[in-house]
Amino acid sequence: MALSKKPVTGMKDILPEEMQIRDYVISVIKETYGKFGFTSIDTPCVENIENLTNKQGGENEKLIFKILKRGEKLNLETAQSEKDLVDGGLRYDLTVPLVRFYSNHANELPSPFKALQMGNVWRADRPQRGRYRQFMQCDIDILGEPSNLAEIELILATTTTLGKLGFKNFQIRINERRILKAMAAYSGFPEESYDSVFITLDKMDKIGLTGVEKELLENGFSGESVEKYLALFKGMEEAKDGLAYLSEEIGGFLEEDVKENLQQIMESVGATKGSYFELVFDPTLVRGMSYYTGTIFEIAMPEFGGSCGGGGRYDKMIGKFTGNDVPACGFSIGFERIILLLMESGFKVPSQPEKTAYLIEKGISGEELCKVIAKAQEERKDGAQVLVVRMNKNKKFQKEQLTKEGYTQFKEFYKDPLK
Repeated sequence: MALSKKPVTGMKDILPEEMQIRDYVISVIKETYGKFGFTSIDTPCVENIENLTNKQGGENEKLIFKILKRGEKLNLETAQSEKDLVDGGLRYDLTVPLVRFYSNHANELPSPFKALQMGNVWRADRPQRGRYRQFMQCDIDILGEPSNLAEIELILATTTTLGKLGFKNFQIRINERRILKAMAAYSGFPEESYDSVFITLDKMDKIGLTGVEKELLENGFSGESVEKYLALFKGMEEAKDGLAYLSEEIGGFLEEDVKENLQQIMESVGATKGSYFELVFDPTLVRGMSYYTGTIFEIAMPEFGGSCGGGGRYDKMIGKFTGNDVPACGFSIGFERIILLLMESGFKVPSQPEKTAYLIEKGISGEELCKVIAKAQEERKDGAQVLVVRMNKNKKFQKEQLTKEGYTQFKEFYKDPLK
């Protein structure tokens, strides 16, 4: 039986043309985030299964690639539950590994700690456009900063990076988990049902207000609560300042500092941001992770028609590892979706070193070959990128393929100089 030459479903091979763009985007991300004071770290791709299944990852915990125990620890005959079989899993995001990392090394790190982490994550998800089972994530997080300076810096760093990559007219949608809970409480939904309400609300952009109403009623919630809840959204649509309207309407259900905190973030970002994006308050923004405790935000790209990244504050998560809560906030760029949009737009990596291909006739060897290699080395010392390859029979097709990889000059070397 022949071996399969195709990658596993939901994963992909990356060709040189795309890899060049990926490398460039990574360099822009690292350079830009570095200017904001973020420091690169790395963590293992495998985490203890207990860390991945602590009921903080929302729906993603259902998508974990789990790893069987190894050697003598794995006994299929005596196993009675999954715990007897599994002790690890591939990380489904970079936040859980970061929190474990910080909990383990906090005494060795500055406070606040500004972390940049890039790496592959895995989810047993249904593959679709811009969604894979193995994909790169790019996270920046600020740990140990309790004020909204963390949110402001994260938003500005992320939007500056996207601007440098040429993206315009996108939105940063912002909301607060405490607003979501206050709206649900005001409407009379039982506290234990909040997550169910939020899951339905998260579909607002797909099914609209009518669809949300229908689903909430089908889920058994009282008509009075649903009507009161939806009236808030209708009121915000009509109000000049949705946040001010909402904070006044739900009154005592909302903590006093929430409105002021959100306004400060929006005003600070608005005063310094470029003209290439818009920051908007969106009361329908939910974010799926259960670990969010405060501000949440998301990147909305018109070219993609959906989210291209997001994040928020998760002040209670480190405490689950250490017993002591540490304020934390993070923002993740949807790296794969950004690459997809750049590829579809015909993006070309700017101002790269000139790429020259040396095509050598197969008969050249010995001293003649050494001279060609030496010539290539001289050009490389001067900053040029030089590829030395044997000449194919179909030279025209070979040049076409190299042109796709960005080679603009070709130098041909023959055993017979008269050629």
